[in-house]
Amino acid sequence: MEVIVAEHAGFCFGVTKAVDTVYEQIAKKSDGENVGNIYTYGPIIHNETVVSDLEKKGVSVIESIEDLKSLAGELEEKRKIGSSDEDKAKGTIVIRSHGVTREVQELIEKTGLEVIDATCPFVKRIHKVVLEESNKGASIIVVGSANHPEVEGIVSYVNGKVFVIDGPESAEKFSENKETNYTVVAQTTFNKKKFQETVEIFKNNGYNINIVNTICNATDERQTEAEEIASRADAMIVIGGAHSSNSRKLYEICKEKCADTYFIQTLEDLHLNLTGNVKLIGITAGASTPKNIIEEVQNYVRTNF
Repeated sequence: MEVIVAEHAGFCFGVTKAVDTVYEQIAKKSDGENVGNIYTYGPIIHNETVVSDLEKKGVSVIESIEDLKSLAGELEEKRKIGSSDEDKAKGTIVIRSHGVTREVQELIEKTGLEVIDATCPFVKRIHKVVLEESNKGASIIVVGSANHPEVEGIVSYVNGKVFVIDGPESAEKFSENKETNYTVVAQTTFNKKKFQETVEIFKNNGYNINIVNTICNATDERQTEAEEIASRADAMIVIGGAHSSNSRKLYEICKEKCADTYFIQTLEDLHLNLTGNVKLIGITAGASTPKNIIEEVQNYVRTNF
């Protein structure tokens, strides 16, 4: 049996930068540097294995604005009264690869913590685009998942009207003023083909749209490669976090081409039920999947099938 592993499976540039940043802070603290307690706002990436390892090494995840405000208050109080333990009065917070909203960004900067911004550069670019375009008077259409932290951050940078569309079906139902100028952007991990279909619907329905393709190169490469492998494979394995948007998109793409597609987080989740004459198994992984998990799955499949 042949096993093919996608060349572009695993950590992308933005995720690598974010994760490495947190581990660098852990190393500094271990070496005696006074970085204080280490925090991330939200999970640094959508991968439970990585987040769990960071927590074991002392990294705390701030889950909400309320938690952030509470932490800021505690730190301010300690500074006022003077703390015998400097580490408790100081601290470092790393902004996750998905980025945060403007409100959260401002709150973080007021905490007095050392702030390290590990937001993916592709996400930063979208913030800039929607801010500039909305300041020019354009309404913004974001193609993506409304409740995803990346999209929430993008929306917060719009000064004016903003609409979140989750794909072609929502675009068909879109009913707004056709005299308005619209700028259309996409969540960085959105399905490229669905984005193109969505844009075509807006055009065909007579909307005046300015399209800015903000799907990142890493996403495009992964999706194209996954589709190509899945179209030849008898079975396909997609490795990614349960809450990882880009991993879910890979699964959807592979499932369309290969009915026998499995979505797993780690090797423990893999229960291959292969029937018939299986000659080729393909493996790909989302941008937040560590290399060691991909290798474990690959070695298991090569050894046992």
